[in-house]
Amino acid sequence: QVQLAESGGGLVQAGGSLRLSCAASGRTANSYAMGWFRQAPGKERDAVAAISWNSGRTLRVDSVKGRFTISRDNAKNTLYLQMNSLKPEDTAVYYCAARRSPDATLVSSNYDYWGQGTQVTVSS
Repeated sequence: QVQLAESGGGLVQAGGSLRLSCAASGRTANSYAMGWFRQAPGKERDAVAAISWNSGRTLRVDSVKGRFTISRDNAKNTLYLQMNSLKPEDTAVYYCAARRSPDATLVSSNYDYWGQGTQVTVSS
């Protein structure tokens, strides 16, 4: 089992930045790929970005390319999402997820473990 805990959400003005963190605990010795997803009110959960176990491959959806960066520090068992140039449409609950595979994917059904989420609100 892997437990995930997100932090770093909050309220920010449009154009601002936030850095989300996701601390993993439990069976973190395994080679897990990880990802960030988000869910806006009344909408389905969507992919944001994903990263392979060794950080060799990263994926991002088009709407965040050039603004968001996913990274990880395996020594600290922590996943990050640096979000710059935030827009009101980025407002959502952000979730981190881990999958029992080293390969990154943006498909949410491929993930086995999920955090509780952290709220990000971008005001205009």
